[in-house]
Amino acid sequence: MLKRRFLALVVASVATATTLGACASSSDNQRSYQEPQAREQAVKAHMKFLADDLLEGRDTGSRGYDISALYVASHFKTLGLTPYGEDGYNQWMPARQTRLVANSASFTLHQNGEDTELAYPRAFFTGPSAIATQQSVTAEMVFVGYGMVSDTFGIDDYAGLDVDGKIVVMVTGRPEHLPSEEAAHLSRLKTELAAERGAVGIITLHTPEREQVRPYETSLMYLNAPSVRWINEAGEVQGHDSIEGSAYIHYDHAAPLFAGAAQSLDDVLATLEQKESPAGFELHGSVTLARESMHQDLQSPNVIGVIEGSDPDLKDEYVVYTAHLDHLGLAQDMSTDNKVFNGLLDNASGVAIMMETAHMFAEAKAQGQGPRRSIMFVALTGEEKGLLGADYFAEHPPVPVEQMVANVNLDMPVLLYPFADVVAFGAAHSSLGDVVERAAGRYGIASSPDPMPEQAIFTRSDHYMLVTRGIPAVFLMTGFTSQDDEEDGGEVWGQFFAEQYHRPTDDIPSLTEAYGEIRYDFGALFAQINFAIGEEIANADERPYWFEDSYFGGLYRQSEDRKRH
Repeated sequence: MLKRRFLALVVASVATATTLGACASSSDNQRSYQEPQAREQAVKAHMKFLADDLLEGRDTGSRGYDISALYVASHFKTLGLTPYGEDGYNQWMPARQTRLVANSASFTLHQNGEDTELAYPRAFFTGPSAIATQQSVTAEMVFVGYGMVSDTFGIDDYAGLDVDGKIVVMVTGRPEHLPSEEAAHLSRLKTELAAERGAVGIITLHTPEREQVRPYETSLMYLNAPSVRWINEAGEVQGHDSIEGSAYIHYDHAAPLFAGAAQSLDDVLATLEQKESPAGFELHGSVTLARESMHQDLQSPNVIGVIEGSDPDLKDEYVVYTAHLDHLGLAQDMSTDNKVFNGLLDNASGVAIMMETAHMFAEAKAQGQGPRRSIMFVALTGEEKGLLGADYFAEHPPVPVEQMVANVNLDMPVLLYPFADVVAFGAAHSSLGDVVERAAGRYGIASSPDPMPEQAIFTRSDHYMLVTRGIPAVFLMTGFTSQDDEEDGGEVWGQFFAEQYHRPTDDIPSLTEAYGEIRYDFGALFAQINFAIGEEIANADERPYWFEDSYFGGLYRQSEDRKRH
């Protein structure tokens, strides 16, 4: 029965996506060029297939993910895209999946000859290690404020502190005065900065401010989700080997860590409440962090196809579209009959729109109006595991990174209302912002700034890994304004984020019940805008460029300088 249902699903989806508005034949070259039109039914067909229960949430390394990758590759083949993986369209990412052994995590505080055990997971939680199956580290503690360092912004939370061989304690978040996108980048460097200074463990303090953005209880929903890291050619796991233990601790249980120190926990939290950055200082006593992990090696593919450029001088330059194909798999701990994280909007919608964008470029090429530069389409694995597929792609690019002129990333277009604007994260840093504004404007859609800087969205999707390699990028998302005057798009978006995002209810039945019919028509509009963005980049004489004053323009150079030192 399941096999028959699966075959019917494949046939229906492929038939709908490939026959409605099929690519123009070669005879169309004789007629005048007509701009390709995005097809609502094709977007719908792709989304329905990718978010079906039979794919079991498209978890990285799973059979369901492999089926979805085959589906995308088959679509690329139908369109005539050139395979750019080492195995046809597939770029296989070798990886190690890890899980925490049940009841193995412990957090023991040693002070004044007494040992205090913190309760897992009510007081703290941790993830598995990809480096070792058993780990235990005991060390003295040092509080390092936010744990940030930036010459650009005059920040050095490690100044005057010796953390070599120590466990650092830091508060989550970032200083209030930092711009949101730059702050999001610096936040992602915290582990790397601690490791560079010799720290052997990290304790991150959940704060009242963070509770307002992401409640502690929300994180507990994913405790038993597996972690994944890719493996390099030498068989080494990507990551920071010197960090032997980690913990994320709730502020209600963290006061003992500061006992007898220069400041109490209440002092630190009061400083944060005043929107100021706490200074670092030594803590008394030591901590033992221990855990056991299970390891399993796997492979999972990025799917890469290219429409070759027509200009002999520009065809070796590439406009790169990305969208993550993976999602969260099956729920492990939720008390619900619905165990599948279908990921309809996160990110079947983004992949469907990217696939339809590829169809439009193929149609334009069939009419003799192909792009001057080449267009690369990449369905990425492992985004939900820490942007792994994007990082692997950027570290093992199918063409030299310097030949990638721009990245347009699609992640979680929320197709629940008739959006009147789009948000292009990163638009303020390069000439791509103007491109997005012009492309959206062609269809009466505005381009808006980041409406939720506190979420640090800029570093939470795949484009970020290409930005760190020096490639100008924008991350496109539906905006907060609705064309329906009686509907608040931001309110709908916020409700989805609070109630369905990263839950099994991100599926067609649940979303339809909560919001009405999915707006596949606006998915087609999003694809139309997406095509216009790539068309302008691909056909312009000048490649996109970082603005002179952009922090991210020099990011790759900064990264290389830090590696050398």
